[in-house]
Amino acid sequence: MKKQIRPYIRFKGILSLSVLFVLMISALPQQPPPVNPNLKIIELKQASSLYKRENFDAQILIDSVILYHEGAYMYCDSAYLFEQTNTFEAFSNVRMEQGDTIFVYGDYLHYDGNTRLARLRDNIRMEDKQVTLFTDSLNYDRAANLGYYFDGGMLIDEKNELTSFWGQYDPVSKDALFSDSVKLINEDYTIYSDTLKYNTETKIADILGPSTIVSDSGYINTSHGWYNTNTDDARLFNRSEIYSNDNTKMLVGDTVFYNRATGFGEVFGNMYLEDFKRKAILHGNYGIYNEKTEYGMATESAYAIDYSQSDSLFLHGDTLKMITDSIYKDIKAYYNVRFYREDIQGVCDSMNYVQKDSILYLIGNPVIWNKSNQILGNRIDVHMNDSTVEKAHVRDYALAIQDRENEGQYNQISGRDLKAFFEEEELRHVLVEGNAESLYYLVEEDSARTIIGLNKTESAYLSMDFLNDELQKLKLWSSTKAVTTPLSQLKADESKLKGFMWLDYLRPMHRMDIFRRNERQGPDSEVVAPRKFSRDDAVE
Repeated sequence: MKKQIRPYIRFKGILSLSVLFVLMISALPQQPPPVNPNLKIIELKQASSLYKRENFDAQILIDSVILYHEGAYMYCDSAYLFEQTNTFEAFSNVRMEQGDTIFVYGDYLHYDGNTRLARLRDNIRMEDKQVTLFTDSLNYDRAANLGYYFDGGMLIDEKNELTSFWGQYDPVSKDALFSDSVKLINEDYTIYSDTLKYNTETKIADILGPSTIVSDSGYINTSHGWYNTNTDDARLFNRSEIYSNDNTKMLVGDTVFYNRATGFGEVFGNMYLEDFKRKAILHGNYGIYNEKTEYGMATESAYAIDYSQSDSLFLHGDTLKMITDSIYKDIKAYYNVRFYREDIQGVCDSMNYVQKDSILYLIGNPVIWNKSNQILGNRIDVHMNDSTVEKAHVRDYALAIQDRENEGQYNQISGRDLKAFFEEEELRHVLVEGNAESLYYLVEEDSARTIIGLNKTESAYLSMDFLNDELQKLKLWSSTKAVTTPLSQLKADESKLKGFMWLDYLRPMHRMDIFRRNERQGPDSEVVAPRKFSRDDAVE
């Protein structure tokens, strides 16, 4: 049998032809790599001497060296020029000039003509017409027109001095970005920041991270916002905090417009103003505060807290104002006023709280409550002390009502002028001067405490003493009238004094109940102002 060798011979022939083809290709002359037509070559403009060292790729340039690349001149004492890579290294008295706008100085420069990136090291100074940048490590990207340092640096203009661990500067936009241990020093204040952007033309600092602004007037904690170093205007976001220099006052808000020079702040969203020294707080969704005059105002769900006494006062009004003198603070409330303290609650149209005297002045349909007692009139002055309400003075017209907790039974007193005195949070004594009238349920002193009847009195003056909400002593003088009517003979219209209104549904029941509207219901809404008594008025 013959052996089959044709395939082997054929394969061998093909292999020989392939080897021959490779040898022929390798013998052809090699073509240089393609050249980028847009690439600009670094040009040597001047050098006192030039030579090449054996086995060293660079040309060595000595003395008065000037190199040029795409609009920038670079000067140095000596340099290595690598023509193959289009780069060079410059040593000693390095200077870069880009037109008449950018000047950079240093001890060492590595420049890449392909990427147009300049790496400068040691004693760097970068200047344009407005600022000077100092650092020991600067990379200047000419393509992006951006210089940045990463081992500490300082930027100075005619207004401010900024230092940080990392920073960059754009000579075209005039924006400088700083990060890590940022410090902006102005003759009037200092800004400490995590991240800060600063425009050398507008002199506006954009706060991009946790920051503190410190000045003689106080300090600001913020994480986002901007500060105009020319005008001292600031816009601060994210619950920024403004503190007085003695740490006694704090202003907080979602957005705060603030001027450090004038001390004026305007707050939008969740305003919180606290005076730690005078122990007062002012809230509102909008407000203003002047730290120089210590004037504050809040609206939109506004409320104030006075915690200068052992029992805090919670106060709401459509508009609240806080006015401060050298020692004390006044709080003024306008429209739909409601307040709550554990021992006394009240509503009115407007109110003034004078912290110095611990007095609440209520006008415009004022009503106050203490336990089962309600007092209303044309004007009410409430005197408080550290532990409780001390006295209520109702002027021009007064009506006091006590709920006996029996269906439809109320003890009542009315007159021109009423003073109610309290002890241990309870009503103890009432004095009525002028046109005094009373309706009082007489109770039998027995175990059943049977009601004898309703006693009605009229006199020029009246006084009552109470204990545990029970009448202990009644005194009438000058032109008195008194009559007791048994309950069985009592007519419906005889159980109420003129102007009677039981407004317990308006009463603030807890500190957060101060936000309800003072809307009177039914007949109570048809309020007719009672006549004002004169001193000559008297019951015959």
